[in-house]
Amino acid sequence: MAYDVVFDIETKKSFDEVGGKDHFDKLGISVVGAHTSVDDKYYAFEEHEIPEFEKMIKGARCVIGFNIHHFDLPVLQPYVGWSLKTLNTLDLMDDVEKGAGFRISLDNLSDITLGARKSGDGMQALRWYKEGKIEEIKKYCLKDVELTKKLFEYGKKNGHVLFYSKHTGGRVAIPVGWSKMEAKLDIVKQSSLF
Repeated sequence: MAYDVVFDIETKKSFDEVGGKDHFDKLGISVVGAHTSVDDKYYAFEEHEIPEFEKMIKGARCVIGFNIHHFDLPVLQPYVGWSLKTLNTLDLMDDVEKGAGFRISLDNLSDITLGARKSGDGMQALRWYKEGKIEEIKKYCLKDVELTKKLFEYGKKNGHVLFYSKHTGGRVAIPVGWSKMEAKLDIVKQSSLF
């Protein structure tokens, strides 16, 4: 049965701690949050459970996330023995940036489009990791997965998502082609994005 996976990753370390943005392989994973369309359930994987997540994405029709080409997939790559570039992926950030001409945060998009905010930020998740608060990281990560999933569903249904623009002082719609995802899957094979 064809299914999609929406996911998000939280790391153990920041780029500052590992010597800069060229060192994705040194960030480490504290938690992977995921949702699968096959059973409409959410899952949280700790680092030692990543092989289970690997099986999940290996069988997926499409792997969806927010900024996954430039962050999550490069962070995950050292944990798997095959190239993640072979996955069918859809990075919502790529389409948003293409439509708006600049990057927009998940918090801004989900707040204006869905009326829902993130429950924290990545720096807080790093502090929780250092404090051993893995359950807090799981809740935070799964909230991001939920927001990403709902943003994707909204964009797929409506053909656009919304954000707050400082330039206009109001809401602005960004067109997205996520309703054409079925057709996109044949051409979305990413080979050079990360």
